[in-house]
Amino acid sequence: MTPEEIIVREKMLGNDAFSQWLGIEPILIERGAVQLKMMVREEMTNGFKIAHGGIAFSIADSALAFASNSHGIQSVTIETTTSFVKPLYAGDVIIAKSREIQLSGKFARYIVEIFNQSGELSAVFYGTVFRTGKPWLKEGQ
Repeated sequence: MTPEEIIVREKMLGNDAFSQWLGIEPILIERGAVQLKMMVREEMTNGFKIAHGGIAFSIADSALAFASNSHGIQSVTIETTTSFVKPLYAGDVIIAKSREIQLSGKFARYIVEIFNQSGELSAVFYGTVFRTGKPWLKEGQ
């Protein structure tokens, strides 16, 4: 397993009860980028029978966290914005694709695009993280 996979799969997702409840599965883990997959379940829908906005936000938030921490430095979210483009429904399998758009010593910015199983864009999420300087892994891990 690569250091990025150890951080995302073991250190983060392994201890993240909410992402596990969502059913998030990493399908790509690279330094500064991840892709996550999950299925929208009935209990994730609102009174309109569409996925609650918090569901798209939540998978995007996890994608931001995993991508920003994949550099090996513990990073925390300080600001996000989300635009909802197309509704999601129970049974939809969604993919969140995150990528780094700016990285500096203390801050980094990411974009996360969320697609349904037909490849249609459903939401766009931007996030800024603070890089704490604290490493995830000890030397040699």
